[in-house]
Amino acid sequence: MENIILTGDRPTGRLHIGHYVGSLKQRVLLQNEGNYKDFFILIADTQALTDNAGNPQKVRDNIVEVMLDYLAVGLDPKKVTFCLQSEIRALSELTMYYMNLVTLPRVLRNPTVKSEVKMRGFDDNEEGVPVGFATYPISQAADITAFKSNLIPVGDDQEPMIEQTREIVRSFNRIYNTDCLVECKSFLPENNVCMRLPGTDNAKMSKSLDNCIYLSDEDDVIKKKVNSIASFPRALEEPGILENNIAFIYLDAFVTDEHFKKYYPEFNNLDELKSSYQKGGIGDGTIKKFLCNVMIDTITPIREKRKELSKNVEEILRVLEDGTRKANTVADQTLKEVKEAMGINYDDTFKKEQIEKYN
Repeated sequence: MENIILTGDRPTGRLHIGHYVGSLKQRVLLQNEGNYKDFFILIADTQALTDNAGNPQKVRDNIVEVMLDYLAVGLDPKKVTFCLQSEIRALSELTMYYMNLVTLPRVLRNPTVKSEVKMRGFDDNEEGVPVGFATYPISQAADITAFKSNLIPVGDDQEPMIEQTREIVRSFNRIYNTDCLVECKSFLPENNVCMRLPGTDNAKMSKSLDNCIYLSDEDDVIKKKVNSIASFPRALEEPGILENNIAFIYLDAFVTDEHFKKYYPEFNNLDELKSSYQKGGIGDGTIKKFLCNVMIDTITPIREKRKELSKNVEEILRVLEDGTRKANTVADQTLKEVKEAMGINYDDTFKKEQIEKYN
C-alpha cells in the first residue's frame, strides 16, 4: 500500500520547539523522502474551538501564524497539501456517523482526553467538559479516515487517539461488511526525548501555559526563557544532576557535534559533557549559555525565513485555499463510500427501489 500521510495542528498560537522536534522535523523528513501517494497537513480550526468556543477570534488570528511556521521549517506546498478543517464539508458528517460506534465512557477513558481535560481545568469547572471536547478523538478519526491516511506523524501522547481511530475503523468495517476505511499507524520521533518535550517549567509544553520557546522567538527572548529554566541547587564542585534536568533534556533534543565545535570545543559530544557535569565543576549557568547558543542556532534560520514569508500572506492564503479544494474532493469521495456502505445513499437506485416497493 502506498502511504497516505495526515498530520496537523490546532491554530491556537504560534508553533514551538515541542512541535518542531515532536512532529515538524518528521514531516519534513517524510516529505523529502517522497515515499507517499499523498500528504495532507490539516489546520484543525474546528477542533481548536472545542476549548475556545468563547474566543473564535483567537483561532481565526492564528491560522496564518501556523501556516507561516509550516512553511518556515521547510514544508513545501509543491509536495504536501495544506487544508483548513472547517472548510472540508465531509468531516462533520463523518464525525456524526462515527459517534454512533463509540460509547461515551470509552471516549472519556481515552488517556489523552483525560490528560487534556485536567490540564484545561474542565474537571474543576461546574459546567463540566464540553461535549465537543470529549468527542475530540471521534473528530480526529474523521480527519484521518476521510483521506484514507495510514501514516500519522505524532508525539507519543497522541497514540491513544490513533488507537481509538483504529477501533472506529474496525467497528465500521465489521458492522457494514466493508473495507472502505483504512487502519492507520503512528510515526514517532526516533529520539525518545523528542516525543514529549517538557516546557521550561517542567510541565507539559503548552501554548496555554506559556512555557514554550516559539519558532518565531527573537534571540533575546530565547535567552530569557532559557535562563528561566530552574536548576537544582548545588555548589559548583558538587556533582550535577541529569535526571529531570530541563536544560539537558533540551540539549538531548537539539544539540549536534557541530554545536560543540562551534560553542563548546572542550567537549566533542553530549556524552562527554554529561559525564563531566556529573563529576562536578561545571555550573548550570555555563550549561544554559551553551543551550542558548544551540537554540538560537536552531531557531534563527526558521525565524528569518518566517519573516520573509510574512511579506506575502496573499500567496500563503492561496496555497491554503487550493489545498482545501483538493482535500474536499478526496473527503467527499470517502463520504460517498461510507454512505454507500451504510446504505444511506439516497440516489436513483433508492428511488427506483421505493417506487417498485409501493407499486
